[in-house]
Amino acid sequence: MKKILGLGNALTDILLHVSDEDVRSLGVSKGGMHLISFDQALSLQQQFSLVRRSMIAGGSAANTVNAIAALGGKASFVGKLGEDEIGQFFRQDMVKNGVENPRFFTSELISGCCTVLITPDSERTMCTYLGAAANMTPEDITPGMFTGYDIFHVEGYILQNHELIEKAIRLAKEAGLKVSIDLASYTVINENKEFLTELVKNYVDIVFANEDEALAYTGLDPEGALRVLADQCEIAIVKIGSRGSMVMRGDENYRVPAVGTKCVDTTGAGDYYAGGFLYALASGQNLLDCARIGTITAGRVCEVVGAKLTDETWQEIKGLTALMTLH
Repeated sequence: MKKILGLGNALTDILLHVSDEDVRSLGVSKGGMHLISFDQALSLQQQFSLVRRSMIAGGSAANTVNAIAALGGKASFVGKLGEDEIGQFFRQDMVKNGVENPRFFTSELISGCCTVLITPDSERTMCTYLGAAANMTPEDITPGMFTGYDIFHVEGYILQNHELIEKAIRLAKEAGLKVSIDLASYTVINENKEFLTELVKNYVDIVFANEDEALAYTGLDPEGALRVLADQCEIAIVKIGSRGSMVMRGDENYRVPAVGTKCVDTTGAGDYYAGGFLYALASGQNLLDCARIGTITAGRVCEVVGAKLTDETWQEIKGLTALMTLH
């Protein structure tokens, strides 16, 4: 079993069920990821103080790493937290989920959080206060961090920190790791298009994108975007929502239908798809089964609010994946 290291924003998700009008009133794009200030984060919490909520340790790469660990894979995580209650909650949650030796740098800033606005159509709009998470610096990244790992997975949400992500990916490649990136959000892509394109072409081996992100990156429909991405990296994955996903590596090209589930909340679906896919890849599965296992994990997390599944659900998923890979 190959080992996977994730790098990303250590964020605690605060999940709120709101209306479409609530989202419009904030002046943000529905379905996007929006960076907000500390004052805006407080205002948001006050505005929705009476709305039903839950709190879950999250962040894109952290969700992916947690899914890999829950499936029985070997995975760790690097992030930055404040020395506060939310930071302590995040640390404990990662260890509880079976993540091996997570490494957290500390900051004088408070720990970051992501307010996830969930509308009745299950779409999620994210308003993120990065706090300590954004305080990670290139100096925090050292060559020794990558020793003993085989795959390095990063989230697109840290693309704004060009020096950090470029150094991390370069050192990972120099250490012989495969590099995986989840493009994360069309808004992030639009703001970092040129830099992202150079990263993918020069360093990245595996790219995960949904159809909005694929369109933002290539200007093409999902099929065309898949071909462009596959020309730029080793493995390209384009997720197309309820229609499933497409994956391409060289002459291999597969389309995998979505799992029939009752979708309650899409929070974490892309992260869990990456988790299932990378777990299967690290286990030596073929490309089609990697996509199938990613599809199963993504489908199951859509059945619940937030990116958290019970131990019983993980046992069911592992049973399904074991049966599938026997055939």
